[in-house]
Amino acid sequence: MSNPLAGEIDQLGRDAGRLGICLSPRQLRLLGIYLDVLWEWSRKMNLIGASTRARVLEELILDSLVPHAHLPDARRLLDVGTGAGFPGIPLKICRPRMVLHLVESNSKKVSFLREVIRRTRLEEVDIFHGRMERVFTPAKKPGYPLVTARAVAPLGKMVSWCAPMLARGGLLVAFQGETVDAALNEARKEIDGRRLSVERIIPYTLPRKKGRRHILLLRRQGE
Repeated sequence: MSNPLAGEIDQLGRDAGRLGICLSPRQLRLLGIYLDVLWEWSRKMNLIGASTRARVLEELILDSLVPHAHLPDARRLLDVGTGAGFPGIPLKICRPRMVLHLVESNSKKVSFLREVIRRTRLEEVDIFHGRMERVFTPAKKPGYPLVTARAVAPLGKMVSWCAPMLARGGLLVAFQGETVDAALNEARKEIDGRRLSVERIIPYTLPRKKGRRHILLLRRQGE
């Protein structure tokens, strides 16, 4: 009898390869565990919007992996409003030596994230339960070389939350849809005011989805 999970994970490996991401057998195995926990918990609570395992793999897990091939090595990553762990956990699986900090205000999602960490045995992952402004007070804002945010808020609001967490020269990785130029125009005042510059806009298309998506890399300037 064939193993459905093996087929799903093999497909993920092929799709990732088309996007320039080479996943090892161990990374694929951990992503498979993550998928299983996601699917198990999604039956009990409103955790994700995707309605099938195939959509979870493509629209959430694969999408979260897209920045991996374009980011510098960094010791620490902060994932703001991580929800069910996107993009932080998939990126951590690809970069096991990186310290990952997840910020999430929903207590049920925090419980889910703890279960993912337990089942995958990921090391150097910390979860901060609460809103950004309470987790990191003005006197306690460590500078991160990488900050990610996916489906958290419009770009301007996202920048206002995330930019203060960046170290000098750090990168903010923002997931955007087709209308990235319009989003940049609307957020221009916030981007300039936070001393960020657009380093790169990475267009991509998921294998079985219509419409181009974009990864926006914003660099914090030195002061």
